Amino acid sequence: MSLSHKLLAQLRAAAQAVMPHDRTDAAPHPSHEDPVSDLLATLGRIGQPGSNPFYFPPLAGGAGAAGLPGHVVDASYTNDAGTRSYKLYVPATYTAGPGPLLVMLHGCTQNPDDFALGTGMNALAEECGCLVAYPAQSQQANPSRCWNWFNAFDQQHGQGEPSIIAGLTRDIMARYAVDPKQVYVAGLSAGGAMAAILGTLYPDLYAAVGVHSGLPFAAAHDLASAVAAMKGDVRRHHGSMRAPGRPLPIIVFHGDRDTTVHPANGDELIQRRRRHPAEAVEIEPGQVPHGHAYTRTLHRRPDGSIHAEHWVVHGSGHAWSGGDARGSYTDGRGPSASQAMMRFFRTAR
Repeated sequence: MSLSHKLLAQLRAAAQAVMPHDRTDAAPHPSHEDPVSDLLATLGRIGQPGSNPFYFPPLAGGAGAAGLPGHVVDASYTNDAGTRSYKLYVPATYTAGPGPLLVMLHGCTQNPDDFALGTGMNALAEECGCLVAYPAQSQQANPSRCWNWFNAFDQQHGQGEPSIIAGLTRDIMARYAVDPKQVYVAGLSAGGAMAAILGTLYPDLYAAVGVHSGLPFAAAHDLASAVAAMKGDVRRHHGSMRAPGRPLPIIVFHGDRDTTVHPANGDELIQRRRRHPAEAVEIEPGQVPHGHAYTRTLHRRPDGSIHAEHWVVHGSGHAWSGGDARGSYTDGRGPSASQAMMRFFRTAR
């Protein structure tokens, strides 16, 4: 989907206002003479002093399934809003009976193979027979392969990228035996922000949401407000009213040293959800051996079920907690976000 003329004007205005301040520590790139391209690329590293220490070049070629008994299906989905390719991991433990489906949305500069390898989600999928889909953002839609969570058009039901990802989800459900009560969506950074959008707009499609280092629904409506939100100025822009339908269980991970997406966004994700008036809150500190300390906050309904989890990983930056170092934006010293999310999805109601 191409950007509108209006949005391009907003991008250029935001670039003129932000880039001189935020890029003083970065050397100019000869291919980024257009400030729009510069600002789009900067979305993946706002606030980082120089290069991101957790960044490695994305891998390709099915690396996420290397050494696993399942297989990867390359496919694409098209609707009126556009086309996106995706990779679907089908575990060897997948049977003809209805099983779970998890949709994983990568962050800026990443691709499905890189994200699958870094999160290790396919190995966990083998344990529960879960299908895992990895939609790929295109460079035509965003030069840095960021999902366009900050575009007001992509925050509407039946429009833009949310409609493509939701349609892709339904298409997989039509082609495979999927339990409609066990369909989940999760993502990192821009992908986490898009996961929050999907959970808000399509609560009848997804059963739970996982957001790692992401932002709340409608935290921004253009790039200027996106940069502000990423720095911690989390406001409720137009369309940010809670969507009708049941509130979805949500699990949030965020590093408290994240200088790309401020940890305040994780707090806001938990605060904005609708909660039971008799909800109980439990705080559990923890420590990974030879790794990061963390604080896990549980929000239980009166029946004892966990409706929300908030993990703050102390000392971690903008990286998938407990991830594989062969993937980009991972921090193996933290608790495993993948294990926690998979467990949460299977048990939260």
